[in-house]
Amino acid sequence: MALKFELVTPARLERSIEVYMVTVPGSEGDFSVLEGHAPFMATLRNAPLTIYATQGAAPEVIEVEGGFAEVNEQGLTVLAEHVTAS
Repeated sequence: MALKFELVTPARLERSIEVYMVTVPGSEGDFSVLEGHAPFMATLRNAPLTIYATQGAAPEVIEVEGGFAEVNEQGLTVLAEHVTAS
């Protein structure tokens, strides 16, 4: 099964895709989310967010600045103040 991932900024929906895993820069440390992860919310710090499309795939890195991450039954939503693709 794949993880539903959405990356949203105040300006627009940046990504809405199914992926294998996302590593998120939480304010209390990085955390990785796979499909079926337990629900929770976290604040973000300014750092890279890493997206793995499939297991073993080369990662896509996106710099995020501020915001929140929410994991729920539908997947992972990252609400970032600003993003910059690397």
